Amino acid sequence: MAKTAFVDFKAVKAAITMEQVLQHYGLLEKFKRGTDSLNGPCPIHNGSNPTQFRVSISKNIWNCFSECKHGGNVLDFIAEMEKVSIHAAALKAIGWFKLDPQAMAATSDNGEPGETDRPTPAPTAAPKPASPPRPAPASTPESSAPNTPLKFRLDKLERSHPYLLEERGLTPETIVDFGIGFCSKGMMADRIAIPIHNVKGEVVAYAGRFNGVPPEGAPKYKLPAGFRKAQELFNLDRAIKESADVPLVIVEGFFDAMKLHQHGCCKVVALMGSTMSAAQEQLIRQHTNSRSHVIVMLDENEAGKAGREDIACRLSKFCFVRVLQFDQPDMEPEHLSGEEVQQFMEGTL
Repeated sequence: MAKTAFVDFKAVKAAITMEQVLQHYGLLEKFKRGTDSLNGPCPIHNGSNPTQFRVSISKNIWNCFSECKHGGNVLDFIAEMEKVSIHAAALKAIGWFKLDPQAMAATSDNGEPGETDRPTPAPTAAPKPASPPRPAPASTPESSAPNTPLKFRLDKLERSHPYLLEERGLTPETIVDFGIGFCSKGMMADRIAIPIHNVKGEVVAYAGRFNGVPPEGAPKYKLPAGFRKAQELFNLDRAIKESADVPLVIVEGFFDAMKLHQHGCCKVVALMGSTMSAAQEQLIRQHTNSRSHVIVMLDENEAGKAGREDIACRLSKFCFVRVLQFDQPDMEPEHLSGEEVQQFMEGTL
């Protein structure tokens, strides 16, 4: 088939599954099967962590939570593996699985915007999605004004959304406990709404996480205008209720904190980034003393390494600080198993 031939992307995606493509590459045996998922090392960047790459069988999509930090559909996967365009990936899929383009074109719907491809020049390598911007460094000027508590609540959220249960591996109990869920309308429409509380337990904002890979140009996280995240520590209001003998664990993201909490590490706070602001440092100082233990557990990447060194240097002036480094590059706290969480809590990891 000529490379300039018309291809109905929607029909090709409907005709093949991620499971078939993994089998084609001889990778399926490396993946562990869940209820509606396949989990294993990322074949795109040749990773080794068995939980860094996840396939949703029902949605026929994939996501790498490690080095790639993005995901997509079955054609996106082939394009990444072969380093070609989506058009070329579709042509390869048609050849590999002996699909009939004419029959698919005759029986398929009109397709969604961007789902079909007209004759084009020979494909070139598909550009890799840009990484989301890193949080501003701690030295960035910040307002000292407190965030005002909200006068409303997002109550009609979908708690059983597949992104939370399958993609993130959260239990229904954790989802309800943190009050998160998929929002279908309003300022957080089509995003996972995550309530952020101040130290008093008052909701001061909702963060909106796109459920999957956001469209080009759209942010992964959405925060309301005027909200100063540098003034808050996610989950601090509950962490301070834990025993003073238990170490305080500091992580980067919302889901890091939620997964550790799910595994029994309840005294955990998230910076909502890889840097610690002066206001966040002050919050920690207010709820620790010279006998307190703090564990800094940021992502195992360049930003995380820089952030943990700065945090350890600053906090070690008034409490005992332990920095936890992961053996695997790009490892994140949310990828730890329950057993591994218990090990580091016992000081044996």
